[in-house]
Amino acid sequence: MSTEAFRPAKKSLLDRLPVSSHIRRSVGLQRTMLLIGVVLCAVFLVTAVFAPLLAPYGYSQISDDGGTFPAQAAPGGKHLWGTTVGGYDVFSRVIWGSQTAATVIVVAVVMAIFLGVFLGLVSGYFGGWLDRVLVVVADAIYAFPTLLLAIVVSIAINKGQSGFWGGILACGFAITAVFVPQYFRVIRAEAIRLKAEPFVESAQVVGASSARIIGRHIFANATRTLPLIFTLNASEAILTLAGLGFLGFGIEPSSASEWGFDLNKAMSDASSGIWWTGVFPGAAIVLTVLGLTLVGESMNDLNDPRLRGRRRAGTKGKGRESKNQTEVTA
Repeated sequence: MSTEAFRPAKKSLLDRLPVSSHIRRSVGLQRTMLLIGVVLCAVFLVTAVFAPLLAPYGYSQISDDGGTFPAQAAPGGKHLWGTTVGGYDVFSRVIWGSQTAATVIVVAVVMAIFLGVFLGLVSGYFGGWLDRVLVVVADAIYAFPTLLLAIVVSIAINKGQSGFWGGILACGFAITAVFVPQYFRVIRAEAIRLKAEPFVESAQVVGASSARIIGRHIFANATRTLPLIFTLNASEAILTLAGLGFLGFGIEPSSASEWGFDLNKAMSDASSGIWWTGVFPGAAIVLTVLGLTLVGESMNDLNDPRLRGRRRAGTKGKGRESKNQTEVTA
């Protein structure tokens, strides 16, 4: 018999992708929650990418060929979700706000991943005084309240407000300072565990350099949880950005649309019965964070061997029960 018959079937690229592989492994309510999260995230990403095509007006547009937009107009007509006190179209502001949120997520989380992973690998592998210093600094940063630290960093960078890219970078640096300790802790713990594994010790014995060991052996195994951390931190980035905008330390409204700023301006409208200026930006924040959280938590459950073991045990138990019932019937 050929040895090829005993070789496991090679998985396709789609099966190896994080979210796709988790959907295939999920069952029941867990799969439903994961699919809902994926759909919400997909809607958010599509809206952010195609914002110029979906939004009927610009984020700071207050007039068109028909004249100036009315202030606080109720939903309907050419303003699907109404207008704000400044005459901005609420629907367009929400659409453009998704693009701002997506840009901040990419800038902030990518910077945090690169810096946190690099420091975590170096600290965990080499140890010594460098490890102790980095751990103390990370713990000190982690002890600060997230939003307060983001406000301090934002003020230090651009005095609290700036243009689009200035605000994006300010928010990105602020959120990066908050998230780096999280990535650092996870990667450092994995690096400490992996450097004691036999395959790493074997590489050291044959004379492999530290850079090669870290790059080829430790990095690939220590970063398997990054997709999970990314989804959870992306939701935190949206909340942090909304908090900065709500408190007046975010992006200037004339430079970009931001959901937190729109919520701040909608506070005075709520007491007058004008609900649409706050409901729609708030719903955008809630649904986006909900989608990212559902995806992250579902991936966390599916990556837990204990939960997978219980699911398999439950499946086998049902199979044995069905088999016994069939035998009794026969």
